[in-house]
Amino acid sequence: MTEKNHQNKSRVYVLALLTALSAMTFMDRQILAVLLQPIKQEFGFSDLQIGLITGLGFALTFGALGIPLGRLADRRERRGLIAWCRGIGGCIAALGALATGAGGLAASRAGAALGDAGGGAASMSILADLYAPTERSRAMSVFGVGGAVGALLALLLGPLFAQWWGWRVTMVIIGVAIVLLSLILRLTVQEPVRALTQAAMTQAVASHASAVAKPAQSAVKLIWNEPVTRFLIMGAACALIAGLSIGSWNVALLARRFDLSLKQAGGISAVAAFLSVAGSLFSGWLTDRLARGDVRWQIRIPVIGVGLAALFGLAYLLVSDELFSLSLACMLIYSFFTAWWAPATYAALSLVVPAQRRATASAMVLMAGALLGNGVGPIAAGWLSDVLNTVWQGQGLRYAMVVMMCMLLPGLWAFAQALAHYPKAYRQAHSSAAVPA
Repeated sequence: MTEKNHQNKSRVYVLALLTALSAMTFMDRQILAVLLQPIKQEFGFSDLQIGLITGLGFALTFGALGIPLGRLADRRERRGLIAWCRGIGGCIAALGALATGAGGLAASRAGAALGDAGGGAASMSILADLYAPTERSRAMSVFGVGGAVGALLALLLGPLFAQWWGWRVTMVIIGVAIVLLSLILRLTVQEPVRALTQAAMTQAVASHASAVAKPAQSAVKLIWNEPVTRFLIMGAACALIAGLSIGSWNVALLARRFDLSLKQAGGISAVAAFLSVAGSLFSGWLTDRLARGDVRWQIRIPVIGVGLAALFGLAYLLVSDELFSLSLACMLIYSFFTAWWAPATYAALSLVVPAQRRATASAMVLMAGALLGNGVGPIAAGWLSDVLNTVWQGQGLRYAMVVMMCMLLPGLWAFAQALAHYPKAYRQAHSSAAVPA
């Protein structure tokens, strides 16, 4: 076997393992959305309480740890950081099986937050070192489908496991799987060498003295002060609010709106999750292909994806209940486009942000998703559902989802602004010869 083939197989193995860990962590995040009905019946929770449980523990933990752990990934070994954070997160998730009320369930969500805070940004930093710029969107798309695969596993296996063993054992199974994968990562993966462009190395030396005093604050400020990265983060935050809110409540919405069983609603949502996987992989491939000729396609793909997702997502929610087939078709098309923004956006960040700040930039996007998407989104949707149900009996959740879906519109504006700034930022970042990633 040649050295090149060995390197290719090695990086594919790392990508597959990091994606599997991401999938299991997201499955843990998503499982309560699938098991809402039996948990709600056991404890008598309102929709607002469910929103607090699914979002608050995750948001608070990620808000406290996201940026510090992202900065740590920029300075220390990422392999060990990922393994420890994912592994401890899996243990905390499994302990959710012992919950006796809302507090225990909310605390168990902190496990998924720790796993994502320490694992997500560091994983993307590793992949940016393993894959060249011309392959990076595809690599990010594969890693990005971990979330959709996790949602798919939750939708397919969650109801079955809950039916066979109950929701508590289901949480233990997921937590143990995360711990085992974390152990495999720690034992079988080597830390890759960080790849720096010449421009990035020059900038790193020039800014070293000022960065020592307040490293995390300086890195965040530098990233936020750049228009292209600021707008990319804003666009991603809006897309995550809409996507995670819909993902958290869609099974319940289908069941309530069309009088479906939990199994039927879960099956439809599983098809939607599969289409999200296909959409993410396709957008990553398409972005790499088109961006070779014109770097603006790196951001055009998110603009197109968010625009079409907003169009078909709102159609899904606003079409009459009697037009079930049309509504379902719109939901499935929405699912295909809703993840288009992610691979291109994460790859774009890695292409314009210096290597010593890549994990911090990714952590900023993930933190926006945690605080707003996982935190504010499900809670706001649950509160709106309870309020709107007093006006439109039985339709409150549906119209709450309309409000959350509208968050794609400011996201579309933000990505359009990023597109205007991206070519200049890309030229500046690659003004010097780069060391191949």
